Formats: sequence, structure tokens, C-alpha cells
Amino acid sequence: MQIVGRERRKLRIRRKISGTAVKPRLTVFRSAKHIYAQVVDDVTGNTVAHASTLTKEVRTTIDDATKSDAAKKVGTAIAKLLLAKGISSIVFDRNGYLYHGRVRALADAAREAGLKF
Repeated sequence: MQIVGRERRKLRIRRKISGTAVKPRLTVFRSAKHIYAQVVDDVTGNTVAHASTLTKEVRTTIDDATKSDAAKKVGTAIAKLLLAKGISSIVFDRNGYLYHGRVRALADAAREAGLKF
């Protein structure tokens, strides 16, 4: 089986970056309707925090927002969760997606909310 497209880019990125307890990895997944952000400590394999357009806090605020606006809300929500846990520095994993559109909106919102990466 041949690995192509986004999966190949994803593997190439994951060879270079990894999350630790001090600086976990923020990974992004986007589907046609929703966007998901998950923060992972790769050393222990634990998920530190997660947010998406389906979580209760975000879902109530994005009633008829565009997909990019929803991604901004998710970025802000994940940043608030991490800052509450005392984590202010992360490694960003775009998960093979190009850095534009919803992925960039999420990253910029997380930066504006106080995360460093």
C-alpha cells in the first residue's frame, strides 16, 4: 500500500516534531464541517487537552459563523484550557494540512490568546 498526499506530509512532519510534558504538541484535524484541536504529550502518550467545534463551550458560540471563525473560537478555547493548566509553550503540528485557511486561523487565535509556538 502506497502512502500519498496528506498522509505522506503528516509522516514527514511527525519525524521532526514531538511533544513533551513541558512543551506538548498541538495537533489539528479538519473535516468538511468541523475542526478539532488536541494537545498531546508524546513521551507518555497522554492527551493534555482538546477542543473542537463540537465541544459544548465552542458549539454554543458559533451558531452561524463561517468555518474560519469557528476555527478561531477553537484556537481561543484550546489556549484557555492550556493556560489554565499552566502550559504556555507548545509545538504546532499542522497534521499534513497546508498552513492557510482554517488551520492558520486556529493557530493565530491560539497565539493571540497567549500560547507561544
